[in-house]
Amino acid sequence: MKIHLLGVNGPFPESGGATSGYLLETDRELIQFDLGSGILSRLTARTAPEALSAICLSHWHYDHTADLPVLLYRLQALGKQIRIYAPEDESSPVFRLVSSEPSFILTSVRPGDSFQIGDLTLTAGPARHPVPTVGYRIHTAEADWGYTGDTNTHPDLVSFYQDCRLLLCDGLFPAESWGEQKPHLSASLAAQLAADASCEQLVLTQLNPCISPRVLLEEARALHPRVTLARAGERLTL
Repeated sequence: MKIHLLGVNGPFPESGGATSGYLLETDRELIQFDLGSGILSRLTARTAPEALSAICLSHWHYDHTADLPVLLYRLQALGKQIRIYAPEDESSPVFRLVSSEPSFILTSVRPGDSFQIGDLTLTAGPARHPVPTVGYRIHTAEADWGYTGDTNTHPDLVSFYQDCRLLLCDGLFPAESWGEQKPHLSASLAAQLAADASCEQLVLTQLNPCISPRVLLEEARALHPRVTLARAGERLTL
């Protein structure tokens, strides 16, 4: 199993970068997690987007969905459809577009829902963000891995991601900038989550170009021994 880090920034990209987008590749499946700005061209460099098994969205903020309207043009031109799993959010213009277009087959998910994509089982998990949001846990025969999407603290995060081998986790803020009402975790809170959940490896995501990555990494490594920053173009093997 491979995870291609296509874009790692949020809520806006660095120069030449892209916002959230992660491609899961197994022997049988290709699943795209979020499709933020700049992701479609990077995805297309690896596979025809219409060949995806599905797209799983954590939520409908633009830095996680901005390339969906552009993908629609491609699907319409080719006469193709693609399945999308995501929480419902009628406040989102992108949600309303996707739910009204026959090129997209939208399945709503809530925390606690499990579903099959090919031979993989996925479970939607808890998150705390200003709009309806889920994380995902991907179950495989070898090991599980998790993707938090955007979240601040939540009492069920530890149990949901317990014993994941790899956790892609929102760690946008340094400790001094984090607050209880912020929309994201701090890097140190992400590391504490990974430690409490006994996750072997933590990859910090949702990297704001205006925040020092060195500070985030130092704060996280003080609490978890195996932490790296998500790097666009990197491929992780599980």
